[in-house]
Amino acid sequence: MSTVAINHQAPETAAPPLLTDTAIDGMAAYEALVNEARSDRTGFWARLAREHLSWHRPFTKVLDESNAPFFKWFDDGLLNASYNCLDRHLHDGNANKTAIIFEADDGSVTTITYRQLHARVCRLANALRARGIVCGDRVMIYLPMSIEGVVAMQACARIGALHSVVFGGFSAKSLHERMVDVGAVAVITADEQMRGGKNLPLKSVVDEALKMAGTDGIHTVIVYRRTGGSILWDEPRDCWLHELEAAQPDTCEPEWVGAEHPLFVLYTSGSTGTPKGVQHSTAGYLLWAAVTMKWTFDLRTDDVYWCTADIGWITGHSYICYGPTAVGATQVIFEGVPTWPDAGRFWEMIARHKVSIFYTAPTAIRSLIKAAETNSGVHPRRFDLDSLRLLGTVGEPINPSAWEWFAREVGGGRCPVLDTFWQTETGGHMITPLPGATPLVAGSCTLPLPGIEAAIVDETGCELPNGQGGLLVVKEPWPSMLRAIWGNPQRFRSGYYPADLGGKLYLAGDGAIRDAQTGYFTITGRIDDVLNVSGHRMGTMEIESALAAHPLVAEAAVVGRPDETIGEAIVAFVVLKGPRPQGTEARQLADQLRAWVGKEIGPIAKPKEIRFGDSMPKTRSGKVVRRLLRSVAKGETLAQDMSTVENPAVLRQFGHHE
Repeated sequence: MSTVAINHQAPETAAPPLLTDTAIDGMAAYEALVNEARSDRTGFWARLAREHLSWHRPFTKVLDESNAPFFKWFDDGLLNASYNCLDRHLHDGNANKTAIIFEADDGSVTTITYRQLHARVCRLANALRARGIVCGDRVMIYLPMSIEGVVAMQACARIGALHSVVFGGFSAKSLHERMVDVGAVAVITADEQMRGGKNLPLKSVVDEALKMAGTDGIHTVIVYRRTGGSILWDEPRDCWLHELEAAQPDTCEPEWVGAEHPLFVLYTSGSTGTPKGVQHSTAGYLLWAAVTMKWTFDLRTDDVYWCTADIGWITGHSYICYGPTAVGATQVIFEGVPTWPDAGRFWEMIARHKVSIFYTAPTAIRSLIKAAETNSGVHPRRFDLDSLRLLGTVGEPINPSAWEWFAREVGGGRCPVLDTFWQTETGGHMITPLPGATPLVAGSCTLPLPGIEAAIVDETGCELPNGQGGLLVVKEPWPSMLRAIWGNPQRFRSGYYPADLGGKLYLAGDGAIRDAQTGYFTITGRIDDVLNVSGHRMGTMEIESALAAHPLVAEAAVVGRPDETIGEAIVAFVVLKGPRPQGTEARQLADQLRAWVGKEIGPIAKPKEIRFGDSMPKTRSGKVVRRLLRSVAKGETLAQDMSTVENPAVLRQFGHHE
């Protein structure tokens, strides 16, 4: 952990200009940047780092590959992420510019300028220091979508504490696992959150997690009063956010940290069932968040940008908390759901706030297509969407029909639709069209950004020709790549730089194919046991483990099947310790198991379908044959080779719905 304690003073390098003409305005400009990166890789990244970040002490080293794949970027430079996102706007004419337009679940709107946001972050940063939280400590954040969420993340960054944000839909058990793994000393949460007109608990979930073993190191719980709902209180551990802030000054000297100092740890599902703590560095991560805001979104000074993600996911980190603030953008943050109070909510908000850049998930688009087809009153054509000039999608590949509807009905045929491919691990966009430059193709994320050397290889690491599908890899390191899996260097190395591929290629975990003529990339799906449910990554092993922990369950296997609304639906095959249930008993038990999984992991992990059998289809060595279960889940005729399956007849038991 590279922290540096020095006297606090202004950075030696002047703040770079923010929203200058940084767009890539054509394929010639794109190709020039690609060639620059290929001909002088370290010079390319050094130029971007000097142009887009403010450094307290300039770096002299660009890339250290001596301990590959544990790469280091700009390692001897000093900076602070919060300073880069806030302080420099106080001196560049943007202090009074609106930073955030926050719309709550009930439609009430709050705005905050960069000057006001800076003051709030400083007050909370001072409060964290007053509670004994220091540089290098880890702070859990379990908050609703809110200005407070951005304030909490930036306040941690300001004092050099690492934040670990957990999505508000996760259970106490999931929260507890992450608390213990990261070694948290504090939690920032709220009494409740509002979603779709309902009050949902947060503080009580934290209380439940803190009753479990291994949480003795957490000495502070800071509570944002969101609803005023009744909660339990533990004095002096628990304290109100508004009271802490009120007692502190609105200036706070930032902690200047080394470029490789971890900014945050964000947990994501893995194929082994244990969540992975993806660790990102300060400089490399922030650089790419800022650069991609400008390149991908062609950001201009008068834009109103809206990303509908949650801060509990990487999209909310990169394209809500850090990217927009690093470049001085005005953004909308939304607390609710797209179908409350009706399915016209997104379109009404775009019209009212004059949103010009709209970034959302294919899952949301597909659900709103269905709503528009059945209720003309919520169709986007009923709203004034003329302010829009750019549309983007994130979280999963978008199918061509949804892409075309989005472009036609929301964008009016005039707005580029950017299908962005990237991951929690990459920190920012990797393969994406560029507005005004890349010719668009529905369903394709098109070409890698300059500096990203993506390729498709076979299982031995040999590059494949265009038109042939294989494994998506990145051939060269880049600054925003994850630095580690928290506390598990072996899992990092084997999972992302596997020996089977030579140990030098970053394995994305997705399959892909390049068009034979254009070279455009299309993502074909995960190659491991990770499902993409409504844009959220869920490990099948994690769900299987939760089901197997139920006292009635002997064995469980989980697979995904295509779903036209949510992308992939979770299908669970369950063998009970007792007899296989039928009829009403099976339906009741399936509901019971869904509720169990919701409690163990969170509502997003509940299987859409549960099927019961007397035993699992297994090889003679005892391995569950999941490829056959995937076919059963999809309703396919079983024409596959079953010679290695010891008991193929059991598949008939699972062939009927619960």
